[in-house]
Amino acid sequence: MSSNDFASKLDRLAQIAVRVGLNLQPGQELVMTAPVEALELTRKITEQAYKAGASLVTTLFNDDAATLARFQYAPESSFDKAPAWLYQAMAEAYRSGAARLAISGQNPGLLRGQNPEHVARASKAQAIAYQPALELITRFHVNWTIVSYATPSWARTVFPDDPEDVAVSKLWEAIFRASRVDGDDPVAAWEAHNRRLKERVDFLNARRYQALHFRGPGTDLRVGLAEGHLWVGGRSPAKNGVACNPNIPTEEVFTTPHKDRIEGYVSSSKPLSHQGSLIDGIRVRFEGGRIVEASARQGEEILRKLLESDEGARSLGEVALVPHSSPIAQMGVLFYNTLFDENAASHIALGQAYSECMVDGDRLSPEELAARGANSSLIHVDWMIGSNEMDVDGLTHSGTLEPLMRSGEWAFSV
Repeated sequence: MSSNDFASKLDRLAQIAVRVGLNLQPGQELVMTAPVEALELTRKITEQAYKAGASLVTTLFNDDAATLARFQYAPESSFDKAPAWLYQAMAEAYRSGAARLAISGQNPGLLRGQNPEHVARASKAQAIAYQPALELITRFHVNWTIVSYATPSWARTVFPDDPEDVAVSKLWEAIFRASRVDGDDPVAAWEAHNRRLKERVDFLNARRYQALHFRGPGTDLRVGLAEGHLWVGGRSPAKNGVACNPNIPTEEVFTTPHKDRIEGYVSSSKPLSHQGSLIDGIRVRFEGGRIVEASARQGEEILRKLLESDEGARSLGEVALVPHSSPIAQMGVLFYNTLFDENAASHIALGQAYSECMVDGDRLSPEELAARGANSSLIHVDWMIGSNEMDVDGLTHSGTLEPLMRSGEWAFSV
């Protein structure tokens, strides 16, 4: 693509991030995190945010090289530490009404080859420190969103057989297409897409299924749904009254499983890139809502450490349906990035549940949410289980099964 075409699409991505993703309000602060390579996009988003009336934009940059240096050279005690002061400050910003935007683009394999014990300890320390801020996000206290930037390290992972410049160009094309910024009116395209997602959400909420049954290669899994669960997808209102799209892109509709009512076995359909490590070929078995057996072809030790994060790490906090005809799935690209890969396939998430996926969830205490079946954990890790060979049924309260997906596609019309 030409430099002018690229600049135009990057501008549109910044506009979508601010106007559709965040729906940033006049006078609202914005806290943004980004890889250092994404400086060009952060500047465009900052410009769009101030045009939308932002009172202040604060950006925190992260650097893969600095992260890797820690695992290569830091003393043993380093891996049990995290900047709690930073996350407490971020939580205070959210409590004061600031919006949250993250730019994704880190190297998916950054920590490959590093000590899995160190990776697990550092991840747990960060999860504990981040909890005050994460709780405000999972309870949808403020409007937030995630967009992506095609860093060279990410592009090389996705397109390893291409020269770096070609790989980066290909990844940008995929990001622009998935984010719906390659048309003449991206805002209108997102409005239409949000309407379609709402139609699916309204149908599923009207049916009030008590469980979902997934069947496919290596999978026979029954996921009970929490009492008072809500399906959500696309644009959603945050507790501050601002409707936003938390993920750019998004193709999913999702809800809250019942943490004690999950039975059967399931296999991953795509690799999971988790904090710089790759976990592939995941197979787990659930009994009474908890994983009792787990294995992986690659990254099994990382998976096991993840499941040991806390009491809630072995149960589910989210179940999501995505058709195989999703534009992201149809690209045939494995992004090694959960933001994209989870929107190419139906998926489940270990760990923390979202209170927005519960009736009156924003007014329920943690104890009340748990009584309804919502899981609690330091982690929330999505991994993909859907494919064009997956069938999904909804179990009604009368005990009958109704087809929701066949061969990975919707089996009902709206």
